[in-house]
Amino acid sequence: MSNKSNEGYFQIYVEHAEVAVAASEYLCQCLKTFRPEDIATMLVEMHEYEHKGDDLRHKMAAMLAKAFVTPLEREDMAELSQNIDSVVDSIEEVLQYVYMDCVETVFEDAVTFATKVNECCVLMKELLEEMPTFRKSSKIHEMVIKINHAEEECDRLFLNANYRFRKNLDVSDGKAALSMVTWREIYGALESCADATEKVADTVEAIVMKNT
Repeated sequence: MSNKSNEGYFQIYVEHAEVAVAASEYLCQCLKTFRPEDIATMLVEMHEYEHKGDDLRHKMAAMLAKAFVTPLEREDMAELSQNIDSVVDSIEEVLQYVYMDCVETVFEDAVTFATKVNECCVLMKELLEEMPTFRKSSKIHEMVIKINHAEEECDRLFLNANYRFRKNLDVSDGKAALSMVTWREIYGALESCADATEKVADTVEAIVMKNT
């Protein structure tokens, strides 16, 4: 297989990551300027990103199925494609929780969390841009570590955001317990986004180790 053909596979990974970045940027926008009456429109627009991600995953699967020779093991390439898609799916799930739990007001911690998720997605895209030269790249290991650190920051955000919410909760409010469950779910969904980007980084690292 020619190098040009190989680049086609790696370009799909980058395009898929770009969808994740765009979806995370849109999530930040939705939470920063949240209006509960607009949530249905937000869901429709967010689903467009999820649909684009699915299209790219299907495109990768079709290319792998038809190819006689692939630049990396077929199973590894398919796993990486699926893991990138999981990032986009996880981002969409955050808004789905906001919708299902009938959220009326978004807290600043959620905006901060979404911003950090966007940072994780940007780092993931930069990592995948290094894939065509992974055998020579001196950046991949460093970038994997950056994503690991960003995910750890999201773990801390999850703990601290839940702590602050619980500490400031008005227990005299009859809906307090429901609100606590709601925001634990939303913060958990945001944490899952970061976990998904770390899984992509771990997959890339495993591929590099196997092929160098």
